Amino acid sequence: MMADYLLFATERYALPILQPLADALQAAGHDTHAWFVDGAAGSRLPAPVRMIEHARHAVDLRPRAVFSAANWVPTFVSGAKVQLFHGFNVEKRDAARGHFRVRGMFDLYCTQGPATTVSFEALAREAGHFKVVETGWPKLDPLFGPEDARVRQWRAQANGRPVVMFASTFTERLSAAPHLYDAIAAQVATGERFWLLTLHPKCAPDLFARYRALAGANAVFVETEDLISAERAADVLVADTTSVVSEFVVQRKPVVTFRNRAPKPHMIDFDDPARLAEMLARAFVPDDALHAALANYATAIHPYHDGHSSQRVMIATERLLRGELGPLARKPFGSLLRALQIRKDLGYWGPAAR
Repeated sequence: MMADYLLFATERYALPILQPLADALQAAGHDTHAWFVDGAAGSRLPAPVRMIEHARHAVDLRPRAVFSAANWVPTFVSGAKVQLFHGFNVEKRDAARGHFRVRGMFDLYCTQGPATTVSFEALAREAGHFKVVETGWPKLDPLFGPEDARVRQWRAQANGRPVVMFASTFTERLSAAPHLYDAIAAQVATGERFWLLTLHPKCAPDLFARYRALAGANAVFVETEDLISAERAADVLVADTTSVVSEFVVQRKPVVTFRNRAPKPHMIDFDDPARLAEMLARAFVPDDALHAALANYATAIHPYHDGHSSQRVMIATERLLRGELGPLARKPFGSLLRALQIRKDLGYWGPAAR
């Protein structure tokens, strides 16, 4: 039976998380709608996804479920509220403020792998007002499907050269972008390797201008929507404490990190920009210990390589809706206060959908 589903985002980086799920919903014959606000406002997913512009339209839709790739969700819209996460836990903040913060708005958390599942299952037992199912992450489905045109294009431009990707977080104290620019520019100029350069959408405009200017015969600048294609095309990643590190490692490919907040055995971490060339040389000839560390970490955070995480999200949501996951306790009082703030932020004071 055809049903309506709503995809919700507050930032552009949510688009590649939601697109594979949209594809899976549509392949199953469901009508799929998307509502993008705040930093994602004005962005679109391609047809046949139908874009919603106003809160009233989302309420009138009465979706069977709302899938959110944000920290929050409009609670006045009907349907199960499903958390998809907007990144991996990269320990930018302590657990209480970061990845494992429960805000009392979601009915189901679709976790990425054991490293996240175990903690959320413990939180669910304590709280009682949400369920947890490990599904894998929809964003990574394209890593394990057919190669897309972007991947083929960039490899053709590389013309047999090794491919390096650079990605950076926007958090100023953690960002490698200002510190590594000169070293990366020098590497690009040599032409020894082909570079895919990208920045978090919230990075400063002047950084975007500087990195875009490096594009040419030896480098291209990659927009947020093409992030997964870049990860697939690259052989090695250079980054910092961005969650792109974890996404890339799922492929068991080497990562070079600059002053990572919580360096791990699977990272080649360094703190002197002058050593970038040395770190790259090591990454392109990984030893057995690094191979093992990459495999262990990848299995812990995302053991799924079948490209079907979106389908598992759909199945978990249907199980929740049919009551197969058990009853949910009442949401905490704090979530009611947050719901009022969401109404204010979205300018909607009408009745909630039932």
